[in-house]
Amino acid sequence: MSPRSPSVNEELRRRSRERILQATVDLVSTHGYEATTLGDIAERAGTARGLISYYFPGKRQLLQAAVHRLMHLTLEEALEREPRTEDGRERLARAIDAILGLAVARPTLMRTHMAGILQAEGFVQCQEQQRLAFLLRDTVTRYGSEDVDTDYPLLRALLMGAVVAVLLPGAPMPMARLRWELFQRYGLGWEQGAPPDGGPPDSAPVVRLGQSSKSK
Repeated sequence: MSPRSPSVNEELRRRSRERILQATVDLVSTHGYEATTLGDIAERAGTARGLISYYFPGKRQLLQAAVHRLMHLTLEEALEREPRTEDGRERLARAIDAILGLAVARPTLMRTHMAGILQAEGFVQCQEQQRLAFLLRDTVTRYGSEDVDTDYPLLRALLMGAVVAVLLPGAPMPMARLRWELFQRYGLGWEQGAPPDGGPPDSAPVVRLGQSSKSK
């Protein structure tokens, strides 16, 4: 049997890494961070325990990479869903809805992720985080930002704050209210993106398509 080509080996490594990341998301979402071991993840991914250590220096770094991958895939799917659009305001609305939707759909996973980011090591600079950052920067650019280097970090901070507010134990903020606040800030219409059932919050003025919140 002839040896595998470098390209085949690279593809096998990519698939193995993605299985590990997906297994991490599935197990932490179901059982929580502390109850999920690297052995559990290896068994779920169908790979050797030592391979996880080869790809990731520790469990916390693995979790961040796994969540960043999930966020990237979720955001990419939202931005490219039919009907496809190049409209920057619609794409920003979809991006906001995608990230807030993850907080609602996977609270245990996202709460654990945010807690990890607030620890000393902060963000893990991995390829998954870089892909997510590229999509968000591109969204800000298409929205019409004249200073992406300032506006992208601001959008990221606002989204992180909204996710924390949705997940805050004992005092969560309603997702619809947080969505409305973000949409108002960016002059987006409530009907853009993927609006939640029930309409905007009570007493909240609705920004319609083509109407900036500054013109109200």
